[in-house]
Amino acid sequence: MDAQLVELAQRGDRSAFGQLATEFGDRLYALAYRMLRDSDLAADAAQESIVLIWRDLRALRDPRRFETWAYRILVRACYREVRRQRRPVPRLYALHELSAGDSADAVADRDELDRAFARLTADQRAVLTLQYYLGMTHPQIADVLEIPVGTVGSRLHAAKRALRGSLDAEARTASVGGRVG
Repeated sequence: MDAQLVELAQRGDRSAFGQLATEFGDRLYALAYRMLRDSDLAADAAQESIVLIWRDLRALRDPRRFETWAYRILVRACYREVRRQRRPVPRLYALHELSAGDSADAVADRDELDRAFARLTADQRAVLTLQYYLGMTHPQIADVLEIPVGTVGSRLHAAKRALRGSLDAEARTASVGGRVG
């Protein structure tokens, strides 16, 4: 992200902030979607984040750290969305998410993984998404989530173990003719 653009926005330049929001908004939505697995919730979290970024932008001390700071705001917004949900929302794939080459097995595998991912805690989804979707290092994830680097490692380990356990349980249930969901 261009630090000069951030500095202009910090001084109240609405056009500069509009350009930031345009350039960064899609990335915020994409990260929120991967964490929340629901397009409406992701849009709400991304929109809330953009509002909070505008409101608090002057407090950002180092414009070069804008992305990390903005991701931190987004992750918190995603956590709030998770807390607002009383029950999980079933996930249906939109047609644009499926390509013509997707086999029935590939769609079933993706659906199975999606259900397992939805069973993870918000903290577990956050660390997995930041590492595997954004490609962040453990120190970067620690910075975004404001947790020690060691905690990132333990959360990643717990998230992978929980995901594997959920997938294994679903496979066992499916092999005896039942369905987990």
